[in-house]
Amino acid sequence: MKLDILVISVHPDDAELGCGGTILKHVALGKKVGIVDLTRGELGTRGTVQTREEEASDAAKILGLSVRENLGMRDGFFENNEQHKLQVISAIRKFQPDIVITNAYHDRHPDHGRACDLVYDSVFMAGLKKIKTTDGGEQQREWRPNLLLHFIQDQYIQPDIIVDVTEYWDAKMESVLAYKTQFYNPEADEESDTYISSPEFLKIVEGRGREFGKSIGATFGEGFTCRRLLGVTDLTQLH
Repeated sequence: MKLDILVISVHPDDAELGCGGTILKHVALGKKVGIVDLTRGELGTRGTVQTREEEASDAAKILGLSVRENLGMRDGFFENNEQHKLQVISAIRKFQPDIVITNAYHDRHPDHGRACDLVYDSVFMAGLKKIKTTDGGEQQREWRPNLLLHFIQDQYIQPDIIVDVTEYWDAKMESVLAYKTQFYNPEADEESDTYISSPEFLKIVEGRGREFGKSIGATFGEGFTCRRLLGVTDLTQLH
């Protein structure tokens, strides 16, 4: 399956928080969008691997994804090494996305920055013919996406581009709240409170969305960074 956009993020729920509105917007535009989660988020204080998997599936339905897969890397202990690069390279070649979106350059959670570097390196290496990978026993051909973007997570990073997601904000938050064990849920039986399970965290997410939206004359926006200069072919599409 060839995708227009592939989001590769380290934990289930990273994609929903970082670019859920952008996913929804492009699905509505008829684009094929998928998510590959690197880990199962098994080190999360709340919930289990099984509940996280169920929540990720529920969120995928809300987002209208064409596909969602998990590479099963070890949460907290994966590395930017040959083994993990080959897994990401194989996923990129499998779905042949034009655009890849991944974690922030650096963040409060150390997995985010490490995943960012892993995906950054893998996007380039996926285009090298002499790196061999297989899928289902068949050799894959090289593939390098046209664009790699990074969403912005807990720590503020100045965006290079902001997408207007006003129309899709409510559905984005619905996909986030599909992770009932992770975020604020007054009906949850969880005894352990965490930074992201407080109602204040959801207010922070909304505040960031409103801040980015205001910057482009919209109500809600999602910001992205890029390690190279971005170009356009039509200035009238900028605002």
